[in-house]
Amino acid sequence: MVSRSQPTRARSPEAKRAREAAILDAAARLATVNGIRAVTLTDIAAEVGLHKSAMLRYFETREEIFLRLAAAGWVEWSREVRERLAALAPGAGGGDGGDSAHAANGADPEPGPRAAAGLLAETLVARPLFCDLLAHTPMTLEHNVSLDSVRSFKVIAIAEVVAVGEALRRVVALTPAQAGDVVATATAMAGALWQMAAPGTALRRLYESDPDLAHAVVDVAPRLTGILSALLRGYGADGAGRPADQVE
Repeated sequence: MVSRSQPTRARSPEAKRAREAAILDAAARLATVNGIRAVTLTDIAAEVGLHKSAMLRYFETREEIFLRLAAAGWVEWSREVRERLAALAPGAGGGDGGDSAHAANGADPEPGPRAAAGLLAETLVARPLFCDLLAHTPMTLEHNVSLDSVRSFKVIAIAEVVAVGEALRRVVALTPAQAGDVVATATAMAGALWQMAAPGTALRRLYESDPDLAHAVVDVAPRLTGILSALLRGYGADGAGRPADQVE
């Protein structure tokens, strides 16, 4: 067995891909525990038993590692959101998503926007590392990397925004541009609110222990749900109640 202090160089394409995957896994583990801001390239190298200089055979910078993780996070989040939105769409086994039943019972006649907002918020908050990545992507991760790396990431992220937006339009009356703005708002606010919430940090403990700082405690899921619900309802008013597939 090769020791952590003396790893062999990955020479075949398969071995290189395996080493890259190990580096990405190590970075994800460290960032999940300590936050992206605190993780250095040296930390990641030590976690996989490589010298820092050897990491350059696989990734050009620390930022490229986390940008790759961000791209993977977009794909994974999008897949779950689209699957769950499909269950809310009219004719997806739930009838009309519950709108008629709710209206007949005198309940909220707009469960679609509320349910969609909650779904977006819930799936984002369930991914702490992705929320952290979302905050750091425009600030640092898209810098100190090659333009090819930025382009690869952007192509993936934009495709997933479009895919989630299309799924969202089957549930809520939105134009394509509005759907894209909802997804962009959801992910941008998730990143920002996650940083403000500072979960698991001394800063969060300070907020919770000092009555004068109670207003600084952020509960991300309900805050994000409220923001997205208001946005979706506002866009829905522009649609005048038309079905989502008739909004152009």
